[in-house]
Amino acid sequence: MTDTALRRGRVRRRRAAPPSRRGGLLGGLLRTARPKQWVKNVLVIAAPAAAGELFSVHALTRLALVFVLFTACAAAVYLVNDARDAEADRAHPVKCRRPVAAGQVPVPVAYAAGITLGVLAPVVAARLCPPEVAALLTAYLGMQVAYCVSLKHVLVVDLVVVTTGFVMRAVTGGLALGIPLSRWFLITTGFGALFMVAAKRYSEAVQMAGEQGATRALLTEYSTGYLRFVWQLAAGVAVLGYCLWALEEGGVPHTSVLPWRQLSVVAFVLAVLRYAVFADRGTAGEPEDVVLGDRALAVIGLVWAAMYALAVADW
Repeated sequence: MTDTALRRGRVRRRRAAPPSRRGGLLGGLLRTARPKQWVKNVLVIAAPAAAGELFSVHALTRLALVFVLFTACAAAVYLVNDARDAEADRAHPVKCRRPVAAGQVPVPVAYAAGITLGVLAPVVAARLCPPEVAALLTAYLGMQVAYCVSLKHVLVVDLVVVTTGFVMRAVTGGLALGIPLSRWFLITTGFGALFMVAAKRYSEAVQMAGEQGATRALLTEYSTGYLRFVWQLAAGVAVLGYCLWALEEGGVPHTSVLPWRQLSVVAFVLAVLRYAVFADRGTAGEPEDVVLGDRALAVIGLVWAAMYALAVADW
């Protein structure tokens, strides 16, 4: 009787406070919006920072608005995606804890919240930002919905779509302030994003190898060797693009104490090499955890940012 009572007590405790239901409906909607993923939207400041036009009231206000709008668009996509995949997620050992799959957020509510955010963001952008921003947000939403419905099942195209989402974030910041985008900026951003996306897929494939129903269906179509080739190729092109930018004089005289632009190559390459350690181990499945959780990478990132700022300021 004692063992039975203890077992019943453990069951009652597990049912009393399931981790997937913390915070009620609003908490579930917030978790479905993936707050940890919002760090990606900081890319909207990349183009203004590169052009040295970041620190003004107008720029900061406009970029804050664009950050919020892109976050709303991304949240809309996550909500619709989780509502659509709720049944499949319930069979996944990790995704079954997602609020929609766990029943914390009803599927119709997730659809309604996602559609509402997806409609409001471009409308607000059309009223408060240049028309190009609203057009790009609309294109982003269309591309991501197509990804959720079918493109995520198409080899290579799935990698391109996710990579393009990163590039769109970076481009939006430039469009919001009317800043022209250089070819080196687009090359470095695009292949840097592909590096992280392919490393993420590679890590997922390594960690979930041999587990049925525990990973993306498309990963069974990729070999780990192919994904390794993609992230290594992308890393090489990103480094090359950044080096060409750093070594390009552009006909502008420089009066800096040190050649900060050229020196920033060292920090950039170190950052890529450091991230590649996690990719090679198969532990880069959550890029935001790698970027925010590794102290060495954080220090390298800060050093690079300081050098980049000094180069832009021509100090």
